[in-house]
Amino acid sequence: MRRFVIAAAATGLLILAGCSSSGSSEPDDGDSAASTTLDVSAAASLKRTFTAIADEFEAQHDGVTVRLSFDGSSTLANQIQQGAPADVFASADEKNMDKLGDLAVDPEVFATNTLVIVTAPGNPRGIRSFADLNKPDVTTVICQSAQPCGAATETVERNTGITVDAASEEQSVSAVLTKVTTGQADAGVVYVTDARGAGDTVATVTDPAFATVVNAYPIAGLTGAKSPELGKQFVDLVLGADGQRILRDAGFGAP
Repeated sequence: MRRFVIAAAATGLLILAGCSSSGSSEPDDGDSAASTTLDVSAAASLKRTFTAIADEFEAQHDGVTVRLSFDGSSTLANQIQQGAPADVFASADEKNMDKLGDLAVDPEVFATNTLVIVTAPGNPRGIRSFADLNKPDVTTVICQSAQPCGAATETVERNTGITVDAASEEQSVSAVLTKVTTGQADAGVVYVTDARGAGDTVATVTDPAFATVVNAYPIAGLTGAKSPELGKQFVDLVLGADGQRILRDAGFGAP
């Protein structure tokens, strides 16, 4: 089965991951023509889990390829509104799902997530709290406010009275994480699941203010989907026991 993983960039769509096959050779043109592609647009923070869920879905549906598109939820919602092909949308907040209005069919929350600070391994700048992100020697990056991770950060700012003097505001949580892991920033605010997925490449710092800011993740099939029944089955897998196990293992909270 061939897998496509796509990330939307500011200049267009960039193919990030290519193909793999269960056999020793690529499928021939006849196999490709007979296959069905399911387009799933999902928040960047879902990349690891939805790739695993898509693998499970393909294993259960012979001849079906899941094409995954990951980016900030606001970016994906805008693309869907502009006619980008998608059968299923999974957002990192309810606000961006609500933007789709009647385009989204019966959205359901399937997971929750909270924020955490990530730094270089060993936390060389000695960051201990949300307030420390404004220390003079700390370069901090956060998400754009239009994105769920940025909106959550703004809520923490309001609740604490602390406004982060960020060096940059990124389009997705994965972009924030990349700037920290590549040394372009000393610290960033990301989701707990992204920090967990980064493993030993980052250190984490929590703050009591993060506990009260919880993002709910909804998923929905979309009107006008070319494969609505398959889309419903994918949503059911995410909401079901197998999908929930994958999400819990990655650190997502229950709906």
